[in-house]
Amino acid sequence: MKAVTYQGYRKVEVASVAAPTIQDPEDIIVRVTRSGLCGSDLHLYNGMIPSLERGYVLGHETIGIVEETGRAVHKVKKHDRVVIPFNVACGKCRFCASQLESLCDESNAEGEIGSAFGYSRLLGDYPGSQAQYLRVPYGNFMPFVVPEACELPDDQLVMLSDALPSALWSVRYAGVKPGDTVIVLGAGQIGLLVQKYAWLYGASRVICVEPVEYRAEHAKRTNGVETHTEIRAEEIGPYLLEKTSGGADVVIDCVGMDGKKNLLESVETALRLQGGAEGAIRSAAQMVRKGGTIQLTGVYGLRYNSFPLGDLFARGVTLKMGQASVLHLVPQVYDDLARGRVDPSDLLTHKLPIDAAPHAYDIFLHKKEQCIKIVMCPN
Repeated sequence: MKAVTYQGYRKVEVASVAAPTIQDPEDIIVRVTRSGLCGSDLHLYNGMIPSLERGYVLGHETIGIVEETGRAVHKVKKHDRVVIPFNVACGKCRFCASQLESLCDESNAEGEIGSAFGYSRLLGDYPGSQAQYLRVPYGNFMPFVVPEACELPDDQLVMLSDALPSALWSVRYAGVKPGDTVIVLGAGQIGLLVQKYAWLYGASRVICVEPVEYRAEHAKRTNGVETHTEIRAEEIGPYLLEKTSGGADVVIDCVGMDGKKNLLESVETALRLQGGAEGAIRSAAQMVRKGGTIQLTGVYGLRYNSFPLGDLFARGVTLKMGQASVLHLVPQVYDDLARGRVDPSDLLTHKLPIDAAPHAYDIFLHKKEQCIKIVMCPN
């Protein structure tokens, strides 16, 4: 089958690889109809995950058709249209039972970290979905069966696998409530969806910090948020502290490791914050109110210097973080989508065949062609 494979720093290749097969009685095989390109895929593309081997199949956003089921699978049947969330989780361990699927105890033999499709041996060694077929374990827990009456296109439904539930998780986990002022760092696909959900959860003011002008303009035009692109990095925290009369109730960081990537290249970071990925955290610490909350949704690495622990402690700031646990949220997000409470259609800027994957990764990384969200068609 055709699949997008990692071939080293900033190099992907569409290669012919062996099609997946049933390995466990609860496995299913899905024929992929759409696979999305996510900001966290760029961490792999930039060589920031050391356990990623050349030839590994990438991708973790999936919608498709069930082609085959293991003998113990009863939740789905052949020909069902299914969304496959990016968390790989068993549904039975204590973490899954507590709606912490990203921390599943059973899906990853490597250790305490959870699992995800297309993210190397470190995260469970589950080849990804930027391919024609995908093997899905835990077939009685993971798939979300799209109702037969649903008329929403796969181009939108594929966002149920990651972008939409991750945004909802961010807003809920951060505790956004009616009347809150919310600052969102970044206006990529997650940042834009976080803004939509912040309004839905009753925020009275939503502010976006985004240095890329077309993305900031998109946020302002489609989500009705205040945007800031021109403020110098060292001034943005104190500036927004003053503009919000003491700081935001909630600051949600949707940037993550992009900052570290740019630091290593000796160029300005994704938010023009010097000092690496932790620069975004330092700015968040400066713009949150006393007793407020910082939510880290962007994916981070292991260790960072200059972490503003003293500032957070002195001002009683709550810091929340982690890989989003999305499986339990997919039904709610589907309902939000089906009822029109959230509309992600404005994010979709590119729909490309899988053979165009090298071009897709290039324009996504370098923010060419006003790219925000890319979906690929494997068949």
